Amino acid sequence: MALRLNSQFCSQIAKQVPWGRKDRKFAATSYNVYVSQNQTCKASSIKINDRRTTVHKPIEIERRSANYKPNIWEHDFIQTLNNEYSGEVHDIKENIDTNLAELVNHALDLPLNLRITRVEAKWYIDALSRKAGVNSNLLELAKLDYNIVQAAHQKDVIDMSRWWKNLGLPKKLPFARNRLVECFLWSVGVAYEPQYSYLRQELTKLVILLTTIDDIYDIYATFEEAELFSDAVERWDVSAVEQLPDYMKLCFLALYNTINEIAYDTLKEHGLNIIPCLRKTLVAQFKSFKLEAKWFHTGYKPTLQEYLDNACISLGGPLVLVHSYFLMRPEITKEALEYIESYPSLIRLTSMILRLADDLGTSKAEVERGDVPKSIQCYMHENDVNEEVARKYIRHLTDETWKKMNAELLVDSPVPQAFVKFAVNWIRTAETTYQNEDGHGVPDKETKTRVLSLLVDPIPIA
Repeated sequence: MALRLNSQFCSQIAKQVPWGRKDRKFAATSYNVYVSQNQTCKASSIKINDRRTTVHKPIEIERRSANYKPNIWEHDFIQTLNNEYSGEVHDIKENIDTNLAELVNHALDLPLNLRITRVEAKWYIDALSRKAGVNSNLLELAKLDYNIVQAAHQKDVIDMSRWWKNLGLPKKLPFARNRLVECFLWSVGVAYEPQYSYLRQELTKLVILLTTIDDIYDIYATFEEAELFSDAVERWDVSAVEQLPDYMKLCFLALYNTINEIAYDTLKEHGLNIIPCLRKTLVAQFKSFKLEAKWFHTGYKPTLQEYLDNACISLGGPLVLVHSYFLMRPEITKEALEYIESYPSLIRLTSMILRLADDLGTSKAEVERGDVPKSIQCYMHENDVNEEVARKYIRHLTDETWKKMNAELLVDSPVPQAFVKFAVNWIRTAETTYQNEDGHGVPDKETKTRVLSLLVDPIPIA
């Protein structure tokens, strides 16, 4: 799985697994969710076959009982195990070979289920290339697959660079972050497969426009100008551009045209007008932007709950998730459309984790440059505690939200499993991006290395 070759063997995998497409209890394992089977039995051995050898390895197999429903491992129990044995893990590291120690260190740094799949694939290919005794054919296939997918991403980013340059926003708005490649990395994290080129390109447009508009609201616009922009979005009429300051006009038209192009493509393919659905998410997005601007200009300090109710929307989670659904070009059903429009738990929980990950990585820098208080500062002010205590609580809140998210992944819904996977991938991308502070707004050496690895440098094949 870490090599991300499963997409090459979809039909073979489908023939081997006995459950249906909608069986989330089993499909959830593809999202790295821990599922308890309620009954443990010993198996004397399991055969692991490749071309060269057969190995018999004792294991424990978790099997379902016909009388029990599968449920999720308790997160607190897992955390307890980690705390109880963490010292032993570090002791063991001193007594294992270099290659295995590298894998252990990597897993301890950030677990697999929180990593961007393409980044993880590249890391494992590099790690296995240094290891003796690996299946050379499988490794070569992984390298070829990686380079082929990278070529598709390179074409995407070239197209996006041309679009961004022709749009002209960086020259018109020099105060805003110019983060095209970082925004494209988010789309790769969500859907790296070559067939999702359209989704990646349109998501990149959406994310970079939101990033630019966020900077307008946060650091440049007066509150009156922010109100004008929000009102223009709510009207969703091209004539509304006349009421905007000159520096806002081009940005509004870019957003207007991008959203309408997505709606046009959907209407052409499915005969369905999705403008009302997209407008609903846009209006909510810009109302949240406006409220944050009001808090900033009036000096209001919200409670943590007030902040989260608004900030989970202002970050753009609901907006990008709703658009992701239509951009994957599914067969749109009435049930799926009603589900998407209802702001379901899948979208709410994803947006919450995105917000908390962002705050843990960026809040200090954003507050220093004059942004509204983030969740950490809200908790500090509300409970009169220091930053260390507040960060510990926000991490706890993130863990609690992950529990709910894991449960949600086991619930049947009318949307395709691919959309559920996209939601999880948004979180993975956030966890990786903000692991060492702000890898989006203030790209560090690690982000630059990631860009070169994913988009520039192919893997050499001997």
